[in-house]
Amino acid sequence: MDSTSAWEKALRETEIIRSRVIGLQTFSETHVPYILLSPSTINEGDTVVRTGEVLIHRPSLILPPNIPQLEGFDFEDEGSFQENTMINFLMVRGISLPSMKYDNKISSLNVFEGKIDDAIGVYGNRLQREENTSAGLLCGPDEVWQFSLLIFICSQIAKNSSTDIRRLLDEHHKRND
Repeated sequence: MDSTSAWEKALRETEIIRSRVIGLQTFSETHVPYILLSPSTINEGDTVVRTGEVLIHRPSLILPPNIPQLEGFDFEDEGSFQENTMINFLMVRGISLPSMKYDNKISSLNVFEGKIDDAIGVYGNRLQREENTSAGLLCGPDEVWQFSLLIFICSQIAKNSSTDIRRLLDEHHKRND
């Protein structure tokens, strides 16, 4: 599957079930835990469960001087999905990720024996029961999970943008008073 087809598939099929409630940090790094559910491409009727966290370096609207970095997304292992190719692919489409430094750490990769709707119920209830406001729950195709995870991260950054602007203005006013 080429990059364009993979991106379009992720856009069509990624669903954010539960957004992160806690906002991102404006002036420091933020750990964003997630649970990514995907219909299994090997065992039909089962669900692949990826749990992990993305470390977002300064996810605010401030653009850092460093070059874009997507670590831990396994783009380098996918032939046409190499990191530099993917960054160029996103930029050409007008997609810019504000901090441009994201480090994904998958903590577990498991199989849930049941359909994705059942997995959504189980993991959604678990997050609710634990009163976990920092983790997100999303679904996306297994073969383009990296794109689904980027879509989730972008949605969290967009959701946080008004807070970032307010914090930037507050910080500016403090320095000028």
